Amino acid sequence: MLKKPETLFVLGYMLLPLFALLSAIVGLTMILGGNKIVGIIVLVVVTQVFTFGAFFALRKRKTALLQEHDAPQGPDAGH
Repeated sequence: MLKKPETLFVLGYMLLPLFALLSAIVGLTMILGGNKIVGIIVLVVVTQVFTFGAFFALRKRKTALLQEHDAPQGPDAGH
């Protein structure tokens, strides 16, 4: 499932960046609300996990598209 370019597109461009943005907002809200330690942990760790996950998905999508493009196609592809 994580080898399909369509799935990786949704993860890399939509879901993971949205989760990173939401976790950054939650972390900043926690810092401003008084929970400084937990807010910094959420801001630094959780946001970075989603951000690097998005970069990983985009890089994996690029390699999947290149492999798909380089694969022989057509009725006489294996000949």
